Amino acid sequence: MLRKTFAAAICFAAIVPACSQATDFDVTADINIRAEATNNLARTIWATAELGYQETETTALMQQILADEGFTIQKAVADIPTAFVARYRQGSAGGPVIGILAEMDALPGFSQDAVPKKTAFAGLTAGHACGHHLFGAGSISAAIAVKRWLVATGTKGEIRLYGTPAEEGGSGKVYMVRAGLFSDIDVVLHWHPSDTNSADIPTNNANRSAKFRFNGVATHAAASPEKGRSALDGVEAMNMMINMLREHTPDRTRIHYVITSGGSAPNVVPDFAEVYYYVRHPDPDYLRELWPRIEKAAEGAAVGTGTNVDWEIIHGNLSLLPNTALQVLLHEEMTKLGGLQYTAEERKFAEQIQKTMPDGGAAMQRATTIKSQEEFFTAGSTDVGDVSWSAPTGSINTATWVPGTSAHSWQAVAAGGTSIGHKGMDLASKTLANAAVRLFSDVQLLNAARTEFDERRGVNYVYEPLLGDRQPPLDYRK
Repeated sequence: MLRKTFAAAICFAAIVPACSQATDFDVTADINIRAEATNNLARTIWATAELGYQETETTALMQQILADEGFTIQKAVADIPTAFVARYRQGSAGGPVIGILAEMDALPGFSQDAVPKKTAFAGLTAGHACGHHLFGAGSISAAIAVKRWLVATGTKGEIRLYGTPAEEGGSGKVYMVRAGLFSDIDVVLHWHPSDTNSADIPTNNANRSAKFRFNGVATHAAASPEKGRSALDGVEAMNMMINMLREHTPDRTRIHYVITSGGSAPNVVPDFAEVYYYVRHPDPDYLRELWPRIEKAAEGAAVGTGTNVDWEIIHGNLSLLPNTALQVLLHEEMTKLGGLQYTAEERKFAEQIQKTMPDGGAAMQRATTIKSQEEFFTAGSTDVGDVSWSAPTGSINTATWVPGTSAHSWQAVAAGGTSIGHKGMDLASKTLANAAVRLFSDVQLLNAARTEFDERRGVNYVYEPLLGDRQPPLDYRK
């Protein structure tokens, strides 16, 4: 069950009276008024920490809040039980359609309390080490504020909230893109927790992953080794060849793996072994060219060790297609709002967290100011990439973590459960909501974003997901 300590205080619709009579509705003020409810929603999701495609309680809560606000909910989209699209249309037709992404999944192995030392949170083995509890709650708050603005001003258009599960290795958004859920949208906005406040012009790596499964012949490793064929030998031979392959790939290629199964006892030749690979490059087309070489290495390893191999594509994400027009808009709105201010208590918490970091963290100014805008490349990957090739997409980061914190760390979980995380989420909500209002109000902004999108993508572009036609791996975290 959701932790009632936090869930009981969540009520969005009842906090603010109906605003249909207003003509100068302020989305920033609306978000301020609902801040406590948004914080409680984030804290509830944080204390539930459900893994990818298992976010059943989280998605139910998110959907209920939006339904209570008047959104129409399309449940279990793209053959994913926890994915949904919430829509609110003002006017029977016409006007822009703007979407906001809302993630929700946690990471395994990150149980952590909201304290500045490594301390497990009772009852949990997972944790929001990437801050998706803040992502989901903050995006919902922004979508509600925009909906209320549409009603108050009588502006025609549609605001959508996309509930997107399993970003962490599950590529939930890719299946939603493949199902056509972004085919009729004008602009998509999203944000992500970070240790800085920025609206840089982002690019990153495309990514494809697969599990390579070797099957051999088991036998007694000492008494009759000649009768065995080691599946682990197959895995190790493949890994050796892939490590030699690295020399003959472009600099930005990233290949990493983990042996997920290698046998149970050293005196038994293992008849099954599995290795899980991620392969990344900024250019999705080059990644498609490289991938057959990975498969050939697996086949060669199987031939050389007398084993058999097959593989399963687990996920695939395109790289981000940047949109400068949207990034400039988001930077302007974030700059108007300003950075964050820590209380004395928050600063003390931050300083204690930084003492646990090998490099001592970073200057507090990263959280309290807005970073200058620049083009920015990150070696990581995200399923937002596929969304960005389907519709003009803009993104921001806000400081929900203590400066110097790495994503996927216990320090990120800890800060994400405190007012430090909530303040960064609040800035994100307001930035997205104000940017959406400007997009609804200024057709030239929309046209500029669309023109740039068409030019970057190319007129003959055809969407081809890197994960192919596989079905969502709903049990990949089980």
